Amino acid sequence: MAYSEQSYPGRMAAQPSREQAHPKVNGWITGFSVFAAIMLVAIGTMHFLMGLSAVLDDTFYVVNNGYAYKFDVTTWGWIHLVGGIVIAVAGFGVLTRNIFARIVGIVVATGSIIWSFQSIPYYPLWSILIIALDICVIWALAAHGGEPYTDEAL
Repeated sequence: MAYSEQSYPGRMAAQPSREQAHPKVNGWITGFSVFAAIMLVAIGTMHFLMGLSAVLDDTFYVVNNGYAYKFDVTTWGWIHLVGGIVIAVAGFGVLTRNIFARIVGIVVATGSIIWSFQSIPYYPLWSILIIALDICVIWALAAHGGEPYTDEAL
């Protein structure tokens, strides 16, 4: 039970109650945050592996003719390789419960959507799957981004 200055005039307020010191946190918030972090790491790894395969063997991906956003496969591979590392690092940052990492996670997931859209002629079904996962990650990071979560919820 917390004491207040009104109950004992002239004394300082005592320690806050457990409810005040550790606010209750919805488990869904923590769950969505962990989901987003794990998906960012997985998506970053997928981008890295796609980029690595394109850099090592530029004939691995078959390019459809007539696509407006045509890139050199090796350039496309390097973009995915470096971008994948950045996305995975952002995922690990979200696991540290840093609000700045959540913002970076949203930004890199948006970049991942753009990279995946541009890679549709190289690997169509995989690119659409990554776009769908990125949308889920953005929603998970943005929907509960301002709410705190504590160690108790983990």
